[in-house]
Amino acid sequence: MYSFPPLAAAIGVLYTAVNTLTTAFTPLLGAASAAAAIVALTMIVRTILLPLGLAQVRGELARLALAPKLRELQQKYRNNPERLRRELTALYQREGTSPLAGCLPALAQAPVFMVLYGLFLTAEVGGQANALLTSTLAGVPLGARSLDVAGVDLLVFAALGAALIGVAALTRWLTPAPPADTPGAGVIRLLPFGTVLVAAIVPLAAGLYVLTTTAWTVTERSLLRRVLARKHGP
Repeated sequence: MYSFPPLAAAIGVLYTAVNTLTTAFTPLLGAASAAAAIVALTMIVRTILLPLGLAQVRGELARLALAPKLRELQQKYRNNPERLRRELTALYQREGTSPLAGCLPALAQAPVFMVLYGLFLTAEVGGQANALLTSTLAGVPLGARSLDVAGVDLLVFAALGAALIGVAALTRWLTPAPPADTPGAGVIRLLPFGTVLVAAIVPLAAGLYVLTTTAWTVTERSLLRRVLARKHGP
């Protein structure tokens, strides 16, 4: 998949960016400069995508505000699906939102994240070995997976996993719980912990990306929720 020309070209651009950042960080961070470059690049991309994050939080707040009205309509017209559809459409139109509010921004971010992820998995970039995967963090190659290492090297992955568990717990605590009658509500509350499983099977570089972007997401959403709630509050 990552050999597809447009995708390979995008990976090449990001590869150059990471190498540039690595060179800049090397005098200060030495062997950890490549890992720092991954974190810095992820933060730069998330900063660029901040307007999409804002739209996503607005959509989330809109859905939460409409939840009581939605449940009322679903209860009232539960035996009349066609009438329910019309009433829901009218409600969304009156409120100036839609069922997809907050979803499209997340979809728009997917191509960017796919390229970033591909950068950490591609063995060759531009016909040359991906030097990013041979760089190390605490002596562990960024291209290594948890199943590839043993002994003290596992401590790096254990620390990464512990950090992801902490971020996932914070995400669950700060994210408004879905209504109890929402299908799969229990599963939804556990989804943030899926990042721990992802980090267990992907290269260390990809795990660093996952940790950085999830930590950014929980911080961004928490701040934006407060700002928007204060702006539209009584």
